[in-house]
Amino acid sequence: MTENERAARTLKHVLQKPGNGSCADCGADNPECGSCSLGVFICLSCSGVHRSIPDLGKVKLLRLSHWEDSEVQFMSERGNDAMNAVYEAALPVYYYKPTHRDCQVLKEQWIRVKYERQEFMENGKKLIYEDESRDGMLMKRGRDNGQFLNRRFILSLRDGTLKYYTKLDAKEPKAVIKVDTINACFQPDKIGNPNGLQITYLRDNITRNIFIYHDSSRERAFIMQCDISKLNRITENNVGLQTEGFKKRWFTLDHRRLMYFRDPLDAFAKGEVFLGHRDHGYHVTIGLPAGTHYNGTWQYGITIETPDRSFLFTCETDMEQKDWMSHFNAVMNTRMSPQEYTVEAYFKHKH
Repeated sequence: MTENERAARTLKHVLQKPGNGSCADCGADNPECGSCSLGVFICLSCSGVHRSIPDLGKVKLLRLSHWEDSEVQFMSERGNDAMNAVYEAALPVYYYKPTHRDCQVLKEQWIRVKYERQEFMENGKKLIYEDESRDGMLMKRGRDNGQFLNRRFILSLRDGTLKYYTKLDAKEPKAVIKVDTINACFQPDKIGNPNGLQITYLRDNITRNIFIYHDSSRERAFIMQCDISKLNRITENNVGLQTEGFKKRWFTLDHRRLMYFRDPLDAFAKGEVFLGHRDHGYHVTIGLPAGTHYNGTWQYGITIETPDRSFLFTCETDMEQKDWMSHFNAVMNTRMSPQEYTVEAYFKHKH
């Protein structure tokens, strides 16, 4: 048996130990790589982030790379459970730990916080996420001109608000946003910046979007302090909507609010549909009613029925249709909270 065959056999045995069968950072099954710097098994996606960090850059493929006996021994003495117990020892309960389904920028932030900055190794360590207030400059997209300009943001735990000002020395804020109405979602591709965030919030029961970024990845924590549990609830894509005929619109599903826009970076939606529980007359089915005329090439229909009316949509592909159906069904199968009954009542009164 050659040295590399012996190493491969030993690594295969080590992978069978509890915790090693999934990525140490995102939980993806069957990790393809090992970090010789940390002694953890990781997936290909996370390995790219590890390689970009100088002190963590020694990563090898489990099957194709040549492994020294000393490296195999290093991996066998450590492993995912043991090292996560060290690097996540003081992980706050509110901090969102990404999964393999999350975007790459969120996984990168997690890996850098966990290993490069080692923020969760010490109990009692003061974290920037736990500051009671934060005051700083972020780039915000203008609602009308589409330009990103420097704006001052103040996040206050005591007041439960996020305020922004058009000038550094402005006396009055341009907007005061209640934190409990905020949903924050990473949108690097949409905004054109790796640290881009979309903040969705309610103002007078109307959904508003603002788009911000900061050149430093560390400043993303500014907004993530608001409520890390609200990350990644937004699902988006182009969908055809039937008004008089089918028109292409950008759709955003923010929990129970299905909104559509002319442009993905619009501040306000052209329209909204409330999605309640199926016991209250909300249903979604694949396909469109008989006799519906398509005026385009998108043939994958979806019909949403509410107590008041039906909404007809078409998707470009079968995969997109199934993805939207999955999200719609998940929402309609979830029991409504008292606050959501209030929102439903507002929608019924509005329409």
